[in-house]
Amino acid sequence: MGMYVINGGHRLEGELKIEGSKNAVLPILAASIINGRESIIHNVPYLKDVNTLLGVLETIGCTCSFQGNTVIVNSRGDLDINIPDKPVREMRSSIILMGAMLARFKKINITFPGGCEIGLRPIDLHLSGLRRLGAKVVESHGYIQCECDKLYGNEIHLDYPSVGATENIMLAAISAEGVTTIQNAARESEIVDLQNFLNKMGAKITGGGSSTIRIEGVNQFHDVEHTVIPDRIVTGTYAVAAAITGGKVILRDIIHEHIKPIISKLEESGCEIYRYDKDISISCNKRPNAVDIIKTMPYPGFPTDMQAQMMALMCTAKGTSVFIENIFENRYKHAEELIKMGANIKIEGRAAIVKGVTKLTGAHVYSRDLRGGAALVLAGLAAEGTTIVDNVDVHIERGYENLDKKLNSLGADITKEK
Repeated sequence: MGMYVINGGHRLEGELKIEGSKNAVLPILAASIINGRESIIHNVPYLKDVNTLLGVLETIGCTCSFQGNTVIVNSRGDLDINIPDKPVREMRSSIILMGAMLARFKKINITFPGGCEIGLRPIDLHLSGLRRLGAKVVESHGYIQCECDKLYGNEIHLDYPSVGATENIMLAAISAEGVTTIQNAARESEIVDLQNFLNKMGAKITGGGSSTIRIEGVNQFHDVEHTVIPDRIVTGTYAVAAAITGGKVILRDIIHEHIKPIISKLEESGCEIYRYDKDISISCNKRPNAVDIIKTMPYPGFPTDMQAQMMALMCTAKGTSVFIENIFENRYKHAEELIKMGANIKIEGRAAIVKGVTKLTGAHVYSRDLRGGAALVLAGLAAEGTTIVDNVDVHIERGYENLDKKLNSLGADITKEK
């Protein structure tokens, strides 16, 4: 378990190119199973989660190569329908293999998924959606067996706009007989990117980005080449890094529409933000203002994946901010670590009341999940003295490509130690 050692107090300045989206590329990699051909995917971030999923694809019989930030997956031939346990227990998003394997082979055996412990994240919506398409699902002793003779299009209404369930249903439905309609679908930009990838390989999907997605089943697919969208959460994290250090950073190759709720809250805190074609400039040369309330909501609301990073910023703001976590009930684990650094935070159920302090102080803190770990790094950048963020291999490096190196390129003082 590696650690970051951060000497705080350095103003960040410079520019960064934003990497491809982790949450977009993982379902796209799973989808590369479906065509039984070659998939060329550009702008792939070099992350632990990406490498884990590529390892799964190779284990079941695909050929994968990583060249720079381009991944080539060849899924020709018969693949093993038994997904290895260890990576699935470590990475929740591996559950997306269910829809892809059903679409092509009509069968899959997989363990229940693991991942960050940020609250209950049941997969009942995934399973009920696949059942609506005709799959027989058996859950037993921590394993899931799905199979069918054929998949059939159907109308599926999700009780909650789950991203993973929407993706799994899309993947399975592209080869189902007839038309599938997903009502109350997730609207995230990553859903749109998956739709675009699938359509390039021959699928017929419309409605991505809206609450209703229509999938017309097809039975022929071909080679595909696709470029992954930039990571909106990484963009937001570096934007907060600029703000919390009183710096000025230009972020390149971003999509403005994807980060509107994040930028809105940063502007509310007093940041100066300038928008260009595919770039954005963030500066904050004074102590930030508190933001009255931040409520996490499904897209296009404020993303739960940015709650922790904004909390780190509000720890140093003038005034009191209130956070309401509406997505995951256990996503305040970073708060107790921030308190070790001098933050004033009170947790009351799904609410967190943050009273800004004039300074944070370096401490030895522990990363308990991906985004919470990133928040601790941000706090360390602004803190007085030295901060040690532990457990970075397990969590932070799952979602950020070369975080330490990129922050150092902006003027931070951060080293990674074993």
